[in-house]
Amino acid sequence: MIITLILFGVVILSMVVQSRVTGTFRKYSQVPDRSGLTGAEVARRILDENGLSDVNIEHSPGGFLSDHYDPRSRVLRLSREVYQGSNIAALGVAAHECGHAIQHGEHYGAFKLRQALAPTAGIGSQAGMLLFIVGLIMSWPPLTYAGIGLYALIVIFQLITLPVELNASSRALSILESGGYMDWEEAGGAKKVLSAAAMTYLMSALVGILSLLRLISLANNRR
Repeated sequence: MIITLILFGVVILSMVVQSRVTGTFRKYSQVPDRSGLTGAEVARRILDENGLSDVNIEHSPGGFLSDHYDPRSRVLRLSREVYQGSNIAALGVAAHECGHAIQHGEHYGAFKLRQALAPTAGIGSQAGMLLFIVGLIMSWPPLTYAGIGLYALIVIFQLITLPVELNASSRALSILESGGYMDWEEAGGAKKVLSAAAMTYLMSALVGILSLLRLISLANNRR
């Protein structure tokens, strides 16, 4: 019961954090960057400067803040707001995604581990809860705990994602300042945008951990 209440509170807090991300991005998307470059232009320069001219940049079809780096096709996909935007928020997000491409190019350990776990985490997200529920209905503990084990893969993936995202943001801010794309005051605004986004990954990990503990508690109570 206690775990359920805490989980409920964290889920509500996650919604607040997500709203804060949107608000922070919109706030700093109204602040022009002195470089006058768009997110796509800055991304192209950063990639080229780091020997990643083979990484293409495309519009993301996913809509608002759907920016991501695809390591399989080596493509940086930027949302319309970031691709075309010439403001602090757009440049911060674009540089962050370039940070992931640089991680890939440098064989950054945590990035490689996250990519290796991605397929199994995907299986866990699809099958874990199903096996758990079926195991409970059939009163078959091995199936129930198999579901818990698969769900745990998601949590591990989320925990590994945290240092990957924080490192990408750190790289982004350093590049933006050292490359002359932003002064220290503008970089402070970009940091607020990226810090707000990082909080969503932290909240996701907390929700995952609490959900896992709740599943374990439910399984133990049925024994």
